[in-house]
Amino acid sequence: GERLLRTAARACPEPEGGRALAHATDQAVIDAAAAHCDGDGVWRPVSELPFEASRGFSACLGTESGRPHLAVKGAPEIVLARCAYALSPGAADDTSPLSPTAAYDTGPLSPGTADDTRPPTPAADDTMPLTPERLRATERLLHSLASDGLRVLAVAETRPAGSDTPTSEVAAIARELTLLGFIAIADTTRPGAAETVKRLTDAGVRVAMVTGDHPTTAVAIARELGIADAEPVLTGAELDTLPEGERVERIARTTVFARVSPEHKVRIVQALRQAGQVVAMTGDGVNDAAAIRLADIGIGLSARGSASARAAADLVLTDPDPTRILDALREGRALWRSVRDAVAILVGGNAGEVAFTLLGAAVAGRAPLGARQLLLVNLLTDMLPALAVALARARRPERAKSGEDPLVGGPASALFGSDLGRILAVRGSATALGAAAAWQCGRMTGRARRASTMGLAALVGTQLGQTFMTDWHSPLVLVTSLASAATLFAIVETPVVSHFFGCTPLGPMAWSVVGVCSAGATLGAAVAPRLLFPRRMPLAV
Repeated sequence: GERLLRTAARACPEPEGGRALAHATDQAVIDAAAAHCDGDGVWRPVSELPFEASRGFSACLGTESGRPHLAVKGAPEIVLARCAYALSPGAADDTSPLSPTAAYDTGPLSPGTADDTRPPTPAADDTMPLTPERLRATERLLHSLASDGLRVLAVAETRPAGSDTPTSEVAAIARELTLLGFIAIADTTRPGAAETVKRLTDAGVRVAMVTGDHPTTAVAIARELGIADAEPVLTGAELDTLPEGERVERIARTTVFARVSPEHKVRIVQALRQAGQVVAMTGDGVNDAAAIRLADIGIGLSARGSASARAAADLVLTDPDPTRILDALREGRALWRSVRDAVAILVGGNAGEVAFTLLGAAVAGRAPLGARQLLLVNLLTDMLPALAVALARARRPERAKSGEDPLVGGPASALFGSDLGRILAVRGSATALGAAAAWQCGRMTGRARRASTMGLAALVGTQLGQTFMTDWHSPLVLVTSLASAATLFAIVETPVVSHFFGCTPLGPMAWSVVGVCSAGATLGAAVAPRLLFPRRMPLAV
């Protein structure tokens, strides 16, 4: 175990000034080596090869007691392809899990077979050829560790001819390595991540995981988080081989991507956008910055070494709790719903006015309302009440039980589709019918001006009633609706002003008729969606 950890630590970047390393994986290896290994005073680094996703491993060339030594650490499939030898049975000094990292040695491997085509055993007494049979045993161990959701690193070493190799050529001499074993790190998910995935899925958001981990590890973590359709996994190597059309199609229906580089992350975001999807990308590292910048909504998570991701993001979560994404989604959807409701007030109300005018003209031979009266209607219904709805605060969380929580209603793209058309139809019909009923009652019981005034009052009252029903929780909506109703009453009952707008003061009986017609139309607008569109229509119209 000590040899494994010590070699892995040598392949990590050198800490500068006591500061933590940029990559948490490297820091975990350094911490484990410091806790479980004696000092490494015999090691003198010469050339360092930092980790790159496209390369798949990091390495460091140095001297150990004056002898050249190359330490390699990286993705198991990449490192194993460069290994020709493994430790002999009994060479490992520890197979127990270590803390804070769990280090697993490859352990005794099966004896060689007759068809061994590997190079001959080197001079070292503790190594032997990595035959195909031993390689299969090693791969089984790798799959077992990855299936547990562990981040697995392969550690290997070799003794090159000299230590004067420049950094640019270190990768070239990382051949015919001796596999020391695997380091398996329990990379636990953030607290609240599983809950966030579930609630996002329930809200109609498709969640995909993009990681540089081994595919088996990625599937295990995806299942732990509750991400649906974790298999089949699409790897970065497979992305490189797919033609453009097929790549976009595969990415659009895949939820787990493994062994991807920063360039692959950018391709994934581009393909999802080409497929017509609105993409939100989250991340906390420099490898995520380009994809975060390209996404429709870039979300940066505050963490160590996250400056690049936060600089590229549209939304930065200073609290590492991922459930904060739900707060942002709720606020955004509430904003879109407020805009939808304001559009419904303006367009639906005007549609009702037009319908009432056409209906009245067809019945009486002339429009029931004059130009000044129509202007008054617009002043009382389309200004302050509609503005109040548009500026209303997001729905309170406790309203989720009644089905009005923004996260329950589906994605914002659906808010301006067929739902809006149904809202406009219901609102316009209720407005026209309420005004027409009051106007017809006035025609049957009095003069034309009185009937016109009753139609005007019912038209305004019906629209204000529906506006109030749209967001009756908002004090601003309540105040503006009452203010508009009071203004209407004052205009109608003030003789000079009433005459200017072509109206006449109404008595208690006329106001009662207006109230009944307006209330009936408003109640009908609230009940009609439940009867006509029980599964599709929002409760508030």
